[in-house]
Amino acid sequence: MQFQDASAKILDILEGKPDLIIGNYTDGNLVASLMASKLGVTQGTIAHALEKTKYEDSDTKWRELDQKYHFSCQFTADMIAMNTTDFIITSTYQEIAGSKEKPGQYEHHYAFTMPGLCRYATGINVFDPKFNIAAPGADQSVYFPFTQKQKRLTALHPQIEELLYSKEDTDEHIGYLADRSKPIIFSMARLDKVKNITGLVEWYGQNKKVRDLVNLVVVAGLLNAAQSKDREEIDEINKMHNLIDKYQLKGQIRWIKAQTDRVRNGELYRYIADTKGAFVQPALYEAFGLTVIEAMNCGLPTFATNQGGPAEIIVDGVSGFHINPMNGREAGTKIADFFQKCKEDPGYWNKMSTAGLQRIYECYTWKIYATKVLNMGSMYGFWRTLNKEERVAKQRYMQMFYNLQFRNLVKTVPRVGEQPPRPATTTGAAAERNQIVARPRERQVCALLRNLLRKDRGSN
Repeated sequence: MQFQDASAKILDILEGKPDLIIGNYTDGNLVASLMASKLGVTQGTIAHALEKTKYEDSDTKWRELDQKYHFSCQFTADMIAMNTTDFIITSTYQEIAGSKEKPGQYEHHYAFTMPGLCRYATGINVFDPKFNIAAPGADQSVYFPFTQKQKRLTALHPQIEELLYSKEDTDEHIGYLADRSKPIIFSMARLDKVKNITGLVEWYGQNKKVRDLVNLVVVAGLLNAAQSKDREEIDEINKMHNLIDKYQLKGQIRWIKAQTDRVRNGELYRYIADTKGAFVQPALYEAFGLTVIEAMNCGLPTFATNQGGPAEIIVDGVSGFHINPMNGREAGTKIADFFQKCKEDPGYWNKMSTAGLQRIYECYTWKIYATKVLNMGSMYGFWRTLNKEERVAKQRYMQMFYNLQFRNLVKTVPRVGEQPPRPATTTGAAAERNQIVARPRERQVCALLRNLLRKDRGSN
């Protein structure tokens, strides 16, 4: 009944059926699929992040990972949404088809096997015309160039100065910057292996020239491992502390815990730009790279991974720089060479800052994105009408797959707050490790999928 009520409420608010329903993430895309099918309207999906590509062998080893991540349920929901939707919005070409060295996120779903569960012979065809590229932008009321002095949030500067330069360690920051005259290289991301913040710290620690030229500021995760329940984050927190001690970085590094105030973060980017610094995105793989867009919007010259979306955002050597996260020595040298050149030619920093902004204005704004999405809605809505009869067989198959496969799988997903059943043989240290739960986003997705099943049952 709740699912029916939601549909009825939407119809009431809009005073009729919507023209387009767009989902986001696994849970949102499945909801969009069910609702678009119920209302008979055009559907678009945005995966944002497909978990299958983030965890090595997550398909063949799904049984080992299912208690924590529920990949059997999540991958099934992804496949239903991909094949039901009228069109798919991606941020980059690499998200669809990857590169010569690495398959794309969607390409990973073409053919794979989950032993004992199912085999996808043609899960999704990346040559299907339903695929589109529309790169998102950043909120330009929050992330605007440091040169727009009249808009600068100067009232926040005392807070930011304390955040960057105070010498005492607190619950919010550790380390200090002894030489305030140096430019700052800055990075902001989750503290996990893929984001590779510890990799950046190690590159910095190993490169004397970089350390002589610039300070390092990172905003990432928690500072105290005892406060985290995420196994991967705990490992990275401990690694950060070890690297700071190993390379004796205090006096040259400031580690700030994750910041959630978008407005202050926008001014933080600009404050870093005031120091003639740069932004570094060192991820081992990045599907798109929203922080890259944010930094470039604020006028910060940017170094970003060549693995994934940032390789398309930045034209290497023109609007920023690509770095190879697998070669820290090379990346460190590239950063050092940039700041050495800026020292010799101050105009070079301004040139790269301006080129980055120009790249954003040409390709990465919400106005451009919105225009593309509205055009997709019109075009695929027309195709949907023309191909109505051809869609029927596939839609019936997907409904069967949803009812016979997904409904059974989602029963294994615990509600938020519930603990999944523990193996009877788990004792001692292993039991302690099992108390670490899945990340909040993964718990939310799984719980929403289960709630969706209950609501859908009530409507039938």
